[in-house]
Amino acid sequence: MFLNRSVPNPNPNVETKSPTASPNYVGLVRFLMQPFLESPETLSVDCEISPTLKRAWVRIAFETTDKGKVFGRGGRNIQAIRTVIAAAAELAEHSVYLDIYGSTAPGREGMSFDEDQEERSPPPKTREERGNGPSRPIVKPRSR
Repeated sequence: MFLNRSVPNPNPNVETKSPTASPNYVGLVRFLMQPFLESPETLSVDCEISPTLKRAWVRIAFETTDKGKVFGRGGRNIQAIRTVIAAAAELAEHSVYLDIYGSTAPGREGMSFDEDQEERSPPPKTREERGNGPSRPIVKPRSR
């Protein structure tokens, strides 16, 4: 529907939304990820689409040396990629899940990056465990 009624519809027989078409998730992920990778040929993308559930699962793997660039500061890059993929899926009335797998480190095949990080990171230490001696009171500046 056009707001300006004086302009005719340029293609009256063309439908704007095709319910059976699904986005090319593999191509989209490759397009978004390759600029962050030093060796783009190592990128592996797999996609499963369930037409009955209207869900798509996208799995990606790349070299561990590129994880910092792909994730970005605070995870901003990967979150932007997830947002773009989710927007494309929403147009096709799908929900999409993006899984990221680590590289071929021994004993870690098939483990997602989130699981890998949870396994490695130790719990944070409290002030007493750090060995800084007795806890000191916090001094606040006086305001006039």
